[in-house]
Amino acid sequence: MSYKEKIAVFPGSFDPITIGHQSIINRASLLFDIVIVAIGTNSSKTNMFSLDLRKKWLTNTFKNDSNIKIDTYSGLTVDFCKKVNANYIIRGLRSSQDFDYEHGIGIMNKALNNKIETISFMSEPEHSMISSTIIRDIIKNKGNVEQFLPSSVNLD
Repeated sequence: MSYKEKIAVFPGSFDPITIGHQSIINRASLLFDIVIVAIGTNSSKTNMFSLDLRKKWLTNTFKNDSNIKIDTYSGLTVDFCKKVNANYIIRGLRSSQDFDYEHGIGIMNKALNNKIETISFMSEPEHSMISSTIIRDIIKNKGNVEQFLPSSVNLD
């Protein structure tokens, strides 16, 4: 009997990473041999935080987790999955609106590469209102977001 490593990719902009992301990544790391947290780069999108800073935050957040890797990519997520030999894409669901959006993307990814499965994790109830978009808005308006971010994220 041969053993095949279960590799999953959790794609996102992580602008910034939140405790909701952290929870999903930690839970996924219990089910997969390797979880690659993949920061997608999109030249037409303006991020609040630099790619280097987002990568640093993720690296620091998961520095003690040997099966969680941090990487960056551009282009299609399914192409990145093929490059890193991942057969799973991890997604987080906070609401029924997230489900509708992620369902469409999951179906399209399956059409592009039928060897890749999308696995969705429900957010913890206490994280269901946290999104990077809302966090960025609070930051822009000089609010305190410390409770919504991993301790490794320093905005100073």
